[in-house]
Amino acid sequence: MERGMILLVAALMIYVSPGVQGTAHLSFVNTTVNITRHGCGVTKLCVETPNDCDPAGNTSCLFGSVVSTTPVAPNGANLSIQLRGDSNGYVALGLTVNASEGTTMLFICGQNSSDNGTFFFRTMQRNNTDDMLTATERRVTEIRGMVEGSVIKCEFDVPGVNASNTRTSHVTTFSILLGTGSFDGNVVGRFNATLNSGPLNLANPASNIQTTLAPTTNTTMGNNSGAVQPHAVLLLLSVLTLSVMLRA
Repeated sequence: MERGMILLVAALMIYVSPGVQGTAHLSFVNTTVNITRHGCGVTKLCVETPNDCDPAGNTSCLFGSVVSTTPVAPNGANLSIQLRGDSNGYVALGLTVNASEGTTMLFICGQNSSDNGTFFFRTMQRNNTDDMLTATERRVTEIRGMVEGSVIKCEFDVPGVNASNTRTSHVTTFSILLGTGSFDGNVVGRFNATLNSGPLNLANPASNIQTTLAPTTNTTMGNNSGAVQPHAVLLLLSVLTLSVMLRA
């Protein structure tokens, strides 16, 4: 049975105290969240596993997309994020400057199986060295989520994102992590990353699309019918030499 849950929040400060892993008072109504590949590489930056999987299809697909505004001083860039994945616990998208050290800003969309599979949203901070998760305070707006069987879909906005530690420099280059984890109704389990995009400029929808240069054409040494080959030059010189000797 389909369970569509949408979380209507105009501006919500997500905060979970370390001792109580719960969420603020949230309002749920039935709805549908549509996530497709439309606009990937053109209007939104997309990452997924397996490659080129269809988030709107029936096959397993862990998919995330990001639309970034142009950074504006001193607030940084605003991000609109979509996330889709298969899990009986949660799916998550993380943003980090360095996936091997420092921390990851983790956005979690999950289902609470102990509460009839209802949708929940949470922000956490992941220590990239030991994978420890801690509750964190992060302003997130326009949160919408849906649970259908094991498929979890959500979309939300994150204002004021900056990869730089200084307020005078605004950087939108992050590594995007996608992964899943467990949730027992109280504790958010370890985040298992299955995709690390490497550094990407979130403001460039095509920053993870490989470009290839057109092959160059050698007009002097290639198989060009208009080019004179070296052996032809030698043959011509031999003929001219023989002609001179016969006339002498």
